[in-house]
Amino acid sequence: MSVLKVVEILAESEKSWEDAAQSGIDKAAQTLRNIRSIYVKEMEAKVADGRITAYRINAKITFELE
Repeated sequence: MSVLKVVEILAESEKSWEDAAQSGIDKAAQTLRNIRSIYVKEMEAKVADGRITAYRINAKITFELE
């Protein structure tokens, strides 16, 4: 039987929401092992002068405990 844990993260990118999700996974992988999935709960964009300057996500990362 596997035991899974979920942590919530906030991540940001200047490129896209997908890049924000990947950077969140990359950062989480520095301290978590056995990451299984990411669930993006919310997406938000920071705007300045009528242009998107940053893409932000609020996500849940699921990983398996050893």
